[in-house]
Amino acid sequence: MTYRKRMILLMTLDSLIVSTAIFIALWIVFPATKSIDITVFVWSSITLLLSHHIFAFIYKLYNKVWAYASVRELLSITKAVTLSILVTGVVQFLINDFVIYRRALIVTWMMHILLIGGSRFAWRMYRNRFITDHSDQKRTLIVGAGDAGAMIARQLKTSSNESELHPIGFIDDDLRKQHMDVYNLPVLGNVSEIEGIVKEHDIEHIVIAIPSLENGALKKIVESCTIPNIQVQMIPKLEDLMTGKVSVSNLKNVEVEDLLGREPVSLDINSISEYVTGETILVTGAGGSIGSELCRQLVRFNPAEIVLVGHGEYSIYNIHMELTNNRVGETIFTPVIADVKDRDCIFEIAKQYKPKVIYHAAAHKHVPLMEYNPHEAVKNNVLGTRNVAEAADYAGVDTFVLVSTDKAVNPTNVMGSTKRIAEMVIQNISKTSNTTFTAVRFGNVLGSRGSVIPLFRKQLNEGGPITVTAPEMTRYFMTIPEASRLVIQAGTLAESGDIFVLDMGEPVKIVDLAKNLIRLSGYSEDDIEITYTGIRPGEKMYEELLGEDEIIPGQVFEKIYRGRTPEINFEVVEDMITHFLQKDEAELSKHLINMANFRMEELKVLSYVE
Repeated sequence: MTYRKRMILLMTLDSLIVSTAIFIALWIVFPATKSIDITVFVWSSITLLLSHHIFAFIYKLYNKVWAYASVRELLSITKAVTLSILVTGVVQFLINDFVIYRRALIVTWMMHILLIGGSRFAWRMYRNRFITDHSDQKRTLIVGAGDAGAMIARQLKTSSNESELHPIGFIDDDLRKQHMDVYNLPVLGNVSEIEGIVKEHDIEHIVIAIPSLENGALKKIVESCTIPNIQVQMIPKLEDLMTGKVSVSNLKNVEVEDLLGREPVSLDINSISEYVTGETILVTGAGGSIGSELCRQLVRFNPAEIVLVGHGEYSIYNIHMELTNNRVGETIFTPVIADVKDRDCIFEIAKQYKPKVIYHAAAHKHVPLMEYNPHEAVKNNVLGTRNVAEAADYAGVDTFVLVSTDKAVNPTNVMGSTKRIAEMVIQNISKTSNTTFTAVRFGNVLGSRGSVIPLFRKQLNEGGPITVTAPEMTRYFMTIPEASRLVIQAGTLAESGDIFVLDMGEPVKIVDLAKNLIRLSGYSEDDIEITYTGIRPGEKMYEELLGEDEIIPGQVFEKIYRGRTPEINFEVVEDMITHFLQKDEAELSKHLINMANFRMEELKVLSYVE
């Protein structure tokens, strides 16, 4: 139906309601024998009809989609009807010797509210009950009958034609809500009863609608909801809802990252603001998982400029476009395509932009690949770090932060060894430089490129099997935003030569991650097979964050620890780097193997595995 036809229909319906209501009101209020002033009655009817249409236009009663009507629309009806009755009362007052039929007007007002409001809401009820087809929609259970759950239920019901989900009821542990209805949907039970309720009501989908849930509580609820062939989604957490209302489009799949069981760290906003706001910041590897998230987190503190340095043209293009399109403050985003292995180029960049802080996130990090390409690991992770660190010293940078890894502790692989040498490089430079050099170690980052979760998801989408190296293999895990925030915070705490370690919580079995991902995707382990492939070249069964001789007790900030590495004979490292640079390309791999076999007491952590 066109807008014009729809408006004419509603105006005609309202005209009939207004005209009929005033007759019914007179019939109710006055006995049939009492005489009525016809002049007053006619003028009252005309005034009421005209004023109703005028106020209906003012409050847009003919422009609203009544299929989605709510309390706000009812308030608009009440305002329009009340004002039209008041205007009618004034007219009666003027033409009837300053006497008005008060009781008749009150009854007319009530009749208008009932009939006009009823005509609108009746269409919504009819549409939801008889027109909307729920057969193709998933029967949905909402966990949480609070404000967020009620909002989700309302949106799913009012957008029933567009939504794939049809709400059936709520789950809530609050005893006061048991056996109550919210938006005509019953609270069916508590969290412990979910499995039985799912079977009883043929539930196909579960939405967790408690945005303030802490990770530990969320994990318990998700475990209750992970039933084969049932998809589980959730609304964003409270910290992600700062700028918008909860809507159906906000629903997201429950991710493995949500089940780490750790609470988000509270940053020292003031110290970071003093350190970053209004300054020029340079991020190497800005197109990578950690580098790009560092940029997103830094934007919050309104630096004057963020220089995005990276070797990959497409990745730098993506982060530059993202930051530019989402710009809030006055920060300038400058994309720079450069390779950290190009010493002259890196020095020129540092000289040109003169950043206050450099976050060095550019690195090769894939353990098995670096076993096959040791020369590239050394060139990128060691020589690249040395280039950027010496450029920072040359340009008078205030702080240099190296993003390191737990694999640098007692390394058994090329990647970990090169990152440990990179730490030694910046520690040595820090002894003679005015720049504060520090490194931040953390473990595996969930969702980063080349990490295990994207691989598991790909295998899951292909129907399995999911491959795990060994049943007992454990790793420390952290989310990308969590790691990036703590890297920024650690930079404010640094004293030259420090190595900071982030609290990664308890180590997690890789096989448990795979099982959680299978269940969260609505499958069982009978549907998706898990196979074991054996430990790959260079891998450890367990990871460490600090060596025994590196630990300094106590946190320097929430979830951040300071470590001190033992003194080293850096001349040996320099000698190895010099020899490495003097070798031609054909001999690089052989030379690195010789380095790996040269186990020096001063550099105990520098041993590789062939």
